Amino acid sequence: MAADMSGIQFRKLNTSKGPSVQATRVQADKIIYQNNIKKLLYKNKNLDIFQQKVINIKFDTNNNFNVITESNISFFSKSLVLTLGTFLNGEIYIGLNNKIYGGRYGDSTNSYLSDKLKNIFFKSIRRFKTGTPPRIDLRSINFKLLDKQYSDFPLPTFSFYLNRKKFLKQMPCYITNTNIETHKIILDNINKSPIYNNLIKSSGPRYCPSIEDKVIKFHDKKSHQIFLEPEGLNSNEIYPNGISTSLPIETQISFIRSIKGLEKSKITRPGYAVEYDFFDPINLNLTLESKIIRGLFLAGQINGTTGYEEAAAQGIIAGINSSRFSKNMDFWFPLRNESYIGVMLDDLCKKGVIEPYRMFTSRAEYRLSLRESNADLRLSDIGYKLGLISLNKWKKFCLKKEIIEKEKNRLKSTLINIKDINLINLNNKLCNKITNNISGYDLLRNQEINYEDLNKIDILKPLLKDNKIFNEIETQIKYEYYIYKQNKEIENINKYLNIHFPKNINFNKINGLSNEVICNLNRFKPKSLGEMLNISGITYSSIFIIKIWLKNNNFI
Repeated sequence: MAADMSGIQFRKLNTSKGPSVQATRVQADKIIYQNNIKKLLYKNKNLDIFQQKVINIKFDTNNNFNVITESNISFFSKSLVLTLGTFLNGEIYIGLNNKIYGGRYGDSTNSYLSDKLKNIFFKSIRRFKTGTPPRIDLRSINFKLLDKQYSDFPLPTFSFYLNRKKFLKQMPCYITNTNIETHKIILDNINKSPIYNNLIKSSGPRYCPSIEDKVIKFHDKKSHQIFLEPEGLNSNEIYPNGISTSLPIETQISFIRSIKGLEKSKITRPGYAVEYDFFDPINLNLTLESKIIRGLFLAGQINGTTGYEEAAAQGIIAGINSSRFSKNMDFWFPLRNESYIGVMLDDLCKKGVIEPYRMFTSRAEYRLSLRESNADLRLSDIGYKLGLISLNKWKKFCLKKEIIEKEKNRLKSTLINIKDINLINLNNKLCNKITNNISGYDLLRNQEINYEDLNKIDILKPLLKDNKIFNEIETQIKYEYYIYKQNKEIENINKYLNIHFPKNINFNKINGLSNEVICNLNRFKPKSLGEMLNISGITYSSIFIIKIWLKNNNFI
């Protein structure tokens, strides 16, 4: 809801593909978003907000926590959630000779708390890195040379319940690209990068690489796309998404000015890399409670993830279970077949991490069922029982669910005669002809027909007017068979988990596997599909691919 209220650009990603991989992306005004979140928080009468650096955490034999701030103020609680981001022993690098202690530029690191936590989690502490691009003064950019990218219309939104008639002013993003000259400047100065000079030795996010990584690892590419994103309606800063860097400021200026539209650009803040402590999530329960200390919950980058979405999802789970722990209530967490959060929790807590974790549809074996469009149908019932959805929203959800079921039943019970003139006219346009009497439900299974086409057949009128509801009905009907096949395939895979691979198996030669999967398979050398399941970064998609390869080569 806060994102919808703060959005300055709304886009639906992967619209050329099926609904199961489509996702809404919102570019939010940073300041307005913060203010909207604060307003929502301050409306909660049972919430006290206090801001100060925490320097120590103490707990007694009954696991009652005492959180101590730098002003020696104590907060006592039965449960505790740590969401420490990149601030545990955070070190910022801009070139080789500019190291700053902090988790974010302008905000100091927390070494006191890090040292305390090391004594508790000494076996699981490790380090990751991440980075950010420089910010550019929009007044110094020649936008006339660049391609514009506008919001989609109608605006796609996150909330199922917020019906906004007025949105913030929509702002375009602009697209440019690096070039051969840009890459040459970076390569000529690569020895000045702390990533390539061994000052930073930890792993970074594979799917959000620095521009240095892109130039080195994808040396055959002559350019890389950059999205110039506005930071807000009243901000003069542009976020150049795609050129995260830790090179010295003078090198940043040089390579940025080699880019089309940025020839006279001015940097307002330099890009940098940040290296920080995190704790292996394999030491957490699926509730995100520590296996070592009862009542202590960890969420976000402290668990080895990267990205705002992953952190927010963990915060929800940790918050729910911390609250329920304090009230002696049963814990709750979603399963892999219920939500992407369930997939992430299962991956983190059962496999651990070997690089910063990001959530992708390929990680979910049930991805045909885990669509953005049906998130309310999957989770509203649970949310209401947990007290996270208001009675008003619950009633709206129940009404929507009732409408969907009624319409599906109406389509099932409405039989269309093959001689119906309207069906004949529709049939003439189809590649796969209908040859028998057919129900409206089975007619909609046809991939050439959408819900609006049913309006051409009198017996099926009247149709629903709500686009989101009839799109969901259409998707459910069209996906029904594929979801059945998906679930049968998952059941089938379980029969082969103990089948051993041939001794000379070469994962590099199996078509369809990603570089990440091949890298992890060669690193851990699993002997079976079952062992593959225990490796971080291995997706069910890759297990399906290898199972088919084994079958085609007569190993199963």
